[in-house]
Amino acid sequence: MHLRPRLLKVSYTSPAELWAMQIYLNSFGTYLHVKEAMFEIRVPTESGDTQTHHLAAKKVGAIIFTVAGAMSSDAIRLALTYNVDLILADRSGHPLGRFWHAKLGSTTKIRKRQLEASLNEKGLSYTGKWLFAKLTAQADLLTQLKKHRQKHHVLLDERVIRLHELRSAIASCVETASTVAEVADTLRGLEGTAGRLYFQTLNHLMPEPYQFGVRSFRPAADPFNAFLNYGYGILYARVEKALMVAGLDPYVGFMHRDDYNQKSMVFDFIEPYRPWIDRVVFRLFSGHRVASPLYDEVAGGITLRKTGKELLIEALGQFLDGEKVRHGRRNRCRSNALLADAHRFAQELLERDEVVDIEITAL
Repeated sequence: MHLRPRLLKVSYTSPAELWAMQIYLNSFGTYLHVKEAMFEIRVPTESGDTQTHHLAAKKVGAIIFTVAGAMSSDAIRLALTYNVDLILADRSGHPLGRFWHAKLGSTTKIRKRQLEASLNEKGLSYTGKWLFAKLTAQADLLTQLKKHRQKHHVLLDERVIRLHELRSAIASCVETASTVAEVADTLRGLEGTAGRLYFQTLNHLMPEPYQFGVRSFRPAADPFNAFLNYGYGILYARVEKALMVAGLDPYVGFMHRDDYNQKSMVFDFIEPYRPWIDRVVFRLFSGHRVASPLYDEVAGGITLRKTGKELLIEALGQFLDGEKVRHGRRNRCRSNALLADAHRFAQELLERDEVVDIEITAL
């Protein structure tokens, strides 16, 4: 089989998708085990045969099970040996559980500093930076959408100005307090207002059959939100891994509440990167690549079919792992830039007096 630089896709009759070392096992009856020190994937076909694929562990970044399948203990050992992320996801793409190596190689001091920051001005500063970056990315996306939408220029200009105003309000709010707790409700209100304006604008620009009105979650009320929610699920898994590899605790957040079993830091850290998913999903719909066979209507909402998930996984794989963007002084794919941002965040926490300076990867 031919390997292309940075990008590998394997297709079967019932496919297992591999994009930039992210393996999505989404066929019922798939079996993953080890043969000759390599992963062997066995995928049953509709004709009753079995197709196999072999892949070196060092070439794999993550293995995600999304439907009923099986993995041998030898495959788990091989994955842990090569630091391959093993994820069990639900049908919406959200991680249910994952295997981690017993030795993550991080220092406890990072997590201590993270806990301290959650209670002082440093956590507030990061919260403001992440929300500021999120609204910046949202405004940048709307600005870029003006290019081929002459008749919407007035609306887009107005909404970009409003997002910039709300972004400035967030910065001002952060300057008036010393902890997140003092201004958390205000920050959520400003972010919520920005989100409503932003998605109202995307809705207005969508092809009429797919206009969605408002954001809806699980279950999604429409195809656009179903794709968006599945994409966010994929991003949650990547953000959690980036935080863990950097030595951070995904449960100790700064702004999101520390509810039982809630990965608050994942929800905090993901904010500037959400527009990545928005952009990819919007491209699919505005490019008329989404048709009804890609999703189903179920009680209370919309769910993606396997073909719909594969379309989105393919598009996100190219966007996150195939394309390179300028990140600091280097050109990186967005996935590697996310990892670098998490490591930088962890190192900054170790330096008590270092000025917070977050660099978020451009769209």
